Order: sequence, then C-alpha cells, then structure tokens
Amino acid sequence: MNNSENPQDMVPPVEGVAGGGTAYGWGDGSLQIQDQSLLRGTIDPTRVPSSELVHVWSMPSTANVGPQEMPRPLEPVSLLAARNERESIQIAIRPKVSWSGTNIAGVVQIQCTDLCSTSGDRLVIGQSVTLRRVVPILGVPDALVPIEMPVSQINLLPGETSAIWVSVDVPITQPPGQYDGEFIVTATKADAECAAQFLGKSEKHQLYRELKNCLDVIEPIDGKTVEEVVERVKSANTTLRRVLLSPSFSEFFSENGPLDMMDEDANLSIRVKLSLTVWDFVLPETPSLPAVIGISDTVIEDRFGVKHGSAEWYDALEQHFKWLLQYKISPYFCKWGNSMRVLTYTSPWPADHPKSDEFFSDPRLAAYAVPYSPVVPCGDLTKDYLQKEVEILRSKSHWKKAYFYLWDEPLNVQQYDAIRHQASEIHAYAPDARVLTTYYSGPSDAPLAPDNFLKVPGYLRPHTQIYCTSEWVIGNREEMVKDIIAEIQPENNEEWWTYVCMGPPDPHPNWHLGMRGTQHRAVMWRVWKEGGTGFLYWGANCYDKATVASAEIKFRRGLPPASLRLERLLSGLQDIEYLKLYSSRYGRDEGVGILEKTGMYLGPERYTVEHTPIDMMRGCAKKG
Repeated sequence: MNNSENPQDMVPPVEGVAGGGTAYGWGDGSLQIQDQSLLRGTIDPTRVPSSELVHVWSMPSTANVGPQEMPRPLEPVSLLAARNERESIQIAIRPKVSWSGTNIAGVVQIQCTDLCSTSGDRLVIGQSVTLRRVVPILGVPDALVPIEMPVSQINLLPGETSAIWVSVDVPITQPPGQYDGEFIVTATKADAECAAQFLGKSEKHQLYRELKNCLDVIEPIDGKTVEEVVERVKSANTTLRRVLLSPSFSEFFSENGPLDMMDEDANLSIRVKLSLTVWDFVLPETPSLPAVIGISDTVIEDRFGVKHGSAEWYDALEQHFKWLLQYKISPYFCKWGNSMRVLTYTSPWPADHPKSDEFFSDPRLAAYAVPYSPVVPCGDLTKDYLQKEVEILRSKSHWKKAYFYLWDEPLNVQQYDAIRHQASEIHAYAPDARVLTTYYSGPSDAPLAPDNFLKVPGYLRPHTQIYCTSEWVIGNREEMVKDIIAEIQPENNEEWWTYVCMGPPDPHPNWHLGMRGTQHRAVMWRVWKEGGTGFLYWGANCYDKATVASAEIKFRRGLPPASLRLERLLSGLQDIEYLKLYSSRYGRDEGVGILEKTGMYLGPERYTVEHTPIDMMRGCAKKG
C-alpha cells in the first residue's frame, strides 16, 4: 500500500541489500531520563530504576528491528490468536546511558511470566511461550537465537538497540479467553555475583503472586482428568523453578543475604504487560495450501561432514525435515543432475521403511516428493525400484499428498521430452500420480514461442498435473494470471502453483534478506489473491551472498535454525487459513476483497508496510 507521507518510507535502505532498511522509526527526543542527578558518577543499577537506564518498547513481528531502531513509547501488548496458531511480538531494548565499566553499555535481566486466564488456564513459559534474541546476518536482523528461560541476561551495546522475539504457540486444546502476563526488564550489574537485586516491596509482591499461582493451579483438581492434572503439575513446577532461579530470590536467601537495601517502595524493573486473546476456533493441523521448500542434501553433506547414506547422514536429514516441518513447511531434499534434472525426495528411506510412513503421515505435512530413482542405490534394490515404491505408497492413505518433481525449469525440446518420458513411466504404474514441473518459458527450439509460457500446459499434458510457474515472469502483470489459469484443467485434476527464488526482486514479495517484514509475509498473500493452490521455493539452505552482481552463485555452509523470514513464512500460511475461513462463508471473491478492503494486499507492488491492516484482516475474517 503506497503512502508517501509515511515516515517509514524515509528509512534509508541497507547498503548492498534489496528492500527496505532495518529501522522503522526515528526518535523525537521526547523520551528522556527524568532525573539526571541519579546518574552522576558511578551508576549502581540496584539503586536506579531501570526506566532511567534503558528504553523498552514493543514492535510488531513484521518490523525489522535493527541496531539503529529508535525508541518509542512503552505500551501494553495485545495479541490475538486462534488455537493451533503462533503469534509473535518483539520487545526492543536500548540503553540510555552506560552503567558498566567494560566496553558494553550494561547488562539487563529479562524475564517472562506465564500467560494466565482468570479461570486458571495458562500458557507456560518455555513450553507455549518462547524467547529468542534477534541477531543480524550481514547487518540485517534475521537470525533468532534461543536464550535461557524463564530468566536470562543479555549485554547491551552503547547506542544500539537489541530485540527479543517473543512467540506464543497456542495448543489445539487451549481454552479460549484472555491470557495475561508480563515481560520484565531489569538493569543489573555486569558481575555475575552482583547481578541479582535485593527484594523490595514490589519484588516481594511478585514472588508472592508467583507462589500463589502455584496453589491456584494445583488446588482445583477435583473432577479433572489425569492428563489435565499432569499438565497443571508441570505448570506449577515451571513456576516454582522460575521463582527459585530468579536472581532476586536466590540472592536474598543466600548465605550472605542481600547486598544492599533501599526504600522498599522503589520499583526497579520495567514491566511490559502482555495480553493474548485466544479465539474459539482452531487452525487446521494440515496447511490448506502446501508450501514445498527444497533442502540441498549436498550442502548438508558438506556442512556436517557426513557421508551420503551413512547413519549420520540419515540423522542430519531427519533433523532438517523436522526443522522445516515446525513451520508448516513441506520439505523436500534435492540432488541436482545434468541440465537441471533433479532427484527430489521427502524421505531418504524406502517407502516400506517405518520412517517414511512416519514422515508422510505427519498431519503438518501437506505434500511429499517421491524420488524417481533410489536415493541410496543398493544392488538389486535398484531393479524395479519405481514400480515397487509406487505400489507401496498407493496403498497408503497419505498417497494423496504425493508428487514427483523431475526437472527444474526445462528450456528446450530435449528436456521437455525427458519429462514426458519419465512421467509416462510413472503413470504406467500409477495413473493417478501427480507430476510437478516448474517453468518460466516454453521450449526455446520449438514452434512454441520461448517467451510465451501460457501454452506450456498444452505442451506437457497429460504428463504433468501440477504446473508451477515463476512469479518473476508474471511480474506486475496481474492480468496474465487469468490467462494462465484459463489454460489449467482442474476437472482433470490439474493444479496451478507458483514459485519464487532469486526473483522477483524488490519491491515484489520475496524472502530476500533485508526486505521488509510485510514483504516477506506478502509472499503468501500473493499466492492467495492470484488463486494458486500450492507454492514451491528453492532453497532453504542454499545460497550465499555475492559481493558483486556478476559473481557466481555460491552454496553456503548452512543457515541458523530459526529466522525472522521463517517466522513470517509461517505467519503468511496462517493468514491463508483466515482468508479461507472467511471465503468458506462468503465466497472466494469476498475473501480476495478483504485483502483490498483492509489495505493489506492489492498487488505485487501495492501492499501494506504497516502491521495494522494484518490485524484488521484477521479480525474481520474471524468475526465474519
């Protein structure tokens, strides 16, 4: 959504990185230390309210909170979520002064409580509520690094903003209602033995409230099921552990007692109120729209130093499968052959192996790739491999998730003929098998014009069932989408998917490092609006950053286990569930219309840079 007067549009871009900058606002100097006399000379954080030492404020999950992000007023956080949904918020922390004698500005202790409802239900820190620190990659906030829970300490650098990513995963069985808690920031001393604070009046009240919550959770167990009693005991155990590990508690009751005492009315900590409303509906376990994302097995072998087919190799692949599956992504592993021929597979084990059945039966998996040839060749097992695999998989209820991905972006008649040949063999064993083909043009050496890929379905039919086209080719020509869909025959079980990779570039939605948060999330908004029934991406662990535009693309040695872009991908898939819910009641046209009415997404170059329209869409979809 274009808004030339929005101050966010004035943010300078990141040098050498596509997309918007890392900061979303500029300070106006209104947030000042109230009493400068408190900060003269050596600063003892146990004698000064933390609000005089650090700025603390919240930012939405779509904001890229970089080191130069400037403070905003501190306001309570209100989140909305369905059951089986993850919602996230960022807590930004920036030092006002330095109180450490080292090269850091100072140390802050961060803590988050459980989120509790008035009926005694709760979302437990460390289980449903997680904290991770946002860490820059190539100067851009992206990696999410776990921190200790429920209490942790982080170093603040002078003149730099740090961000903590707070995620709430709402279980499917969570009772609806409002859940309240707090995110607590306390400036403390750098020395570990001096990091804890005395117990003032407010701290005593906090401990009393935490301990009383344990009783509130444990006592009302009459008539409860064994499973619920166990969950309540686990919750009480987490609370007690948090209290016992709290530096203020452990120091106060240590052998030497508290280091110092001051006015008990002092309130040293900064408390951010967290409120989550859990709605009374459930997002489906299996994503309505399959997002299949590739993982290079070659990069895994190189990064982890594992030999193809070894026990360690299988373990590494399983870890990567589970890594992406938690984001509702349907992973496929890939090994490249000559001329863009690909061997793709979701399970490295044969179809009759229990692990394959475990992978394919997972309700979070929306689609899986079946290899055309053995992933790990083994003598006689290679003979009649395809026929045996297909016969086993067709007997399973998860066969409807299966697809074959044989060739990436064919460019000439020879490559198109290779697809037809392989697909014919597959369909001889399984007429209902789905073959997926990615493409951005027709064959260059055929009468079909090379830049006119609208006729590709007719060229590949009936050897392909999933026609997966590049969003880069579509660009901003949205009228082309209607022409593409007109060529697809859903009555013959044909589907239209789209994909992004190195293109399309800014300002179109993609997952490039440095793009805006709404730009990342809009990848799925675009899929929904254009009418695609699936999405493909290559690849999750693949490309390194080139220093110059003409440099050769290189494979990188791996990525962090969590990132802002993965979180925003998940959020986009969850947005689709809201749009589907709304469309199921009022029709698809109204579902598409709500994107425009809220200003969330109008087209590949016109979508919101603010977070508010996203909450508006979700609220409308739920109420509708």
